Amino acid sequence: MNSGFEARRARVCLWRTLVWGLALVAVTVSSAQDRPLPDQEVFLAEVRTRLQTDSSLQSSYMYVETRRERKLEKHGRVREQTERVFENYPGLPGERRWERLIEEDGMPVAAETLEKQDHKRREEAEAIARKLVSQPAKENARQQREWEKQRREQQMAIDDIYRVFEIRMLGREVIDGHDTIAFVLTPRPGARPRTREGSQMRKFAVRVWLSESDHELVKLDAEAIDTLSFGFGLLARLHKGAKLSFIRRKVNGEVWLPAVASYSGSARVGVLVTLRRSATSEYSGYRKFLVDTATTYKPTQ
Repeated sequence: MNSGFEARRARVCLWRTLVWGLALVAVTVSSAQDRPLPDQEVFLAEVRTRLQTDSSLQSSYMYVETRRERKLEKHGRVREQTERVFENYPGLPGERRWERLIEEDGMPVAAETLEKQDHKRREEAEAIARKLVSQPAKENARQQREWEKQRREQQMAIDDIYRVFEIRMLGREVIDGHDTIAFVLTPRPGARPRTREGSQMRKFAVRVWLSESDHELVKLDAEAIDTLSFGFGLLARLHKGAKLSFIRRKVNGEVWLPAVASYSGSARVGVLVTLRRSATSEYSGYRKFLVDTATTYKPTQ
């Protein structure tokens, strides 16, 4: 058979395949866009019922965190970069999480250094365990008070999100294979937040992507639209233009947990020192852990 004819037929087949493929994509996108968006107030009310701090969601998981920090020159060129890898574990009842440095700038931490970290951890855990055994009622009451305080503070911060921002639905987008609804959050003029977190929120313009089926945060981008002061305005000032980004992923098909967090920007510390930094934290290797009242941590099978 004529080779030229075969070549032309192959090109025609390829063209038809591309046309049908593009048509299918167009129909899929069109049908997704034609679907009516959810009612904003109803959707946000459902989101609100699911808002929890990631620290509470992570409380039964261990994970690996890789932190990369870059020191920048004035025009953004990287002057110095560090990388550290940590194993992060749930704490004992009433205790914060603890982390174990296992790698620094590509080099594994020496075995003797790991043993020092582990020895210190065992001593701390044994002291906490003794207190739990010797004063159970007192410790339980203390933990309950702390939990109630954290719950109140968290609820007040959530209330401030809705108090500070004017929230506007943008449309439907696919993020990492998940259908999400995108929103833009703009600080309201004259908003009066009741928490420190709320006061900081007023300095940022925010865009979020929320899972349409799970009503969970999938992605967040924020940019400082004004200078943000820390330490009563005397110790540090984060400059306008600083950017924050946050991505979460669904783990084990059951819970949304942090995947990547990053920031970039400059800050003035004290009167004369200006720091320019960018950093990224990546979270991986999530595994469920059971924590007993002794000092051992057991992964679930």
